[in-house]
Amino acid sequence: MENLQNLFIPFTDPYLIFIIAVGTIAGIIIGAIPGLSVTMAVVLLVSLTFSWDLFPALALMMGVFVGGVYGGSRSAILLNIPGGPAALATTFDGYPLTQQGKAGYAIGITTIFSFIGGLIGLIFLIIAAPLVSDIAISFSPRDYFLLAVIGLFLVGSLSEGSLSKAIFAAGFGVIVGLVGMDPMNGAGRFTFDSLALMSGINFITALLGLFGFSEVLHQLKTLHDKGETTKVIGKIIPPFRILFNLLPLSIRVSVLGVLTGALPGVGGEIAALLAYDHAKRTVKKPKKEFGKGAYEGVMAPEAANNAAVGGALIPMLTLGIPGDAVTAVIIGGLFIHGLRPGPMLMTESPDLFYIIAGSALLANIFLLLFGLLAVSYFARIFLISKKILLPIVALITIIGAYAINNSITDVYWMLGFGVLGYFMKQYGFPVGPLVLGIILGPMIDVSFRRAVMSENGDLVAFGMSFFSSPISTILLLTFVFVLFSQTIWYKSLKAKVFGRKSE
Repeated sequence: MENLQNLFIPFTDPYLIFIIAVGTIAGIIIGAIPGLSVTMAVVLLVSLTFSWDLFPALALMMGVFVGGVYGGSRSAILLNIPGGPAALATTFDGYPLTQQGKAGYAIGITTIFSFIGGLIGLIFLIIAAPLVSDIAISFSPRDYFLLAVIGLFLVGSLSEGSLSKAIFAAGFGVIVGLVGMDPMNGAGRFTFDSLALMSGINFITALLGLFGFSEVLHQLKTLHDKGETTKVIGKIIPPFRILFNLLPLSIRVSVLGVLTGALPGVGGEIAALLAYDHAKRTVKKPKKEFGKGAYEGVMAPEAANNAAVGGALIPMLTLGIPGDAVTAVIIGGLFIHGLRPGPMLMTESPDLFYIIAGSALLANIFLLLFGLLAVSYFARIFLISKKILLPIVALITIIGAYAINNSITDVYWMLGFGVLGYFMKQYGFPVGPLVLGIILGPMIDVSFRRAVMSENGDLVAFGMSFFSSPISTILLLTFVFVLFSQTIWYKSLKAKVFGRKSE
């Protein structure tokens, strides 16, 4: 009980309150700018706070972490450009809502349920940290392989239209993701003897091009359209009835986000995609079809990726294993301050665990306040003339691509992906599965090879190993269900059972 009181230390120290507030609003701004990742911001903070006391340094990092994960939804909703990978699924219904003049509702919903998701993630962190981390540490390479393959087969949920085009895009994305140096033996793959390709193609570069620059090219066709800008902002807080109806789904996807975020190396982007898929499968009669402005489509990924923050902190603090790239940087910051994350941290410095959790809790409160108070200012970006806005967006994507590795090569790749994304949209190929393939391709490759190597190269033994543990068996059954659910027969059966028709 004495240690639990440390949870409220950030609430009683005016300096920590100020630091967390600054960190949160800075994170929201950084997260909303495509290319300026939360990881990059926390890396800079580690060097900036080297001489600081431990608690203010950690408080600032947690503020930026929480605010940055949420901030990516702003550009995803308003400009159809995800501020980060975790906001990819938010574009599917967020931008259509903006086109319908409901940007205020979209941002209001994501803000409220990002707060709820973050709160659920922290509850799991405080209460169930040892249990969830035990589950995460027991994942074997074959389990990560299955998890990544399940994520890849979610292309059916990421596409409206031809499933074959979605599968083709995902397969091409996997090939793009494998370009570069083989992580296991150092050999070049699809490099064509080019040194520039040895480091691979950064998926953030592809993200900026496919969603950012391609949108600029697409919007050039309507450059002289005036549009109905007076209806863009609209109301911010949706009716209580809508929020109440979304609450049960938000709890389910938040729990899913925590469990996914607790798996080392998985991250909020997969949590968001899984949540979007879950929402699409379980919501029987959405008022708007998914992909065309469903409120569930913007709520689910945002609640899940913010809940994944608490999940990612679980293995970091209890096992010393980073849950994602940001927590990997935070571990480095703890080492700089003379601390060693892991099981002994909970024993030797239990107060630190609760202070980190308290800082994240206060950051979520500031997220709610700043997110709702600043909605109108962010939404006003759509009142700017396209002749001014499109060059600014193009410049941001170019700067964002260059800032990743300070390389002009990344800018060329971004421009190339922008042209590719433009033509994909023109011919009805979904862009989301391509990005998904780029992200999951390396994970599928490495996990599969490690799993086969663990069985001494015996593919039969590898296949039988999926029945050797409850986790593997559950994931295998989930994969079979996801694969089956993409078939026409299943969709026809579902329509007969639930009476669900396209609206």
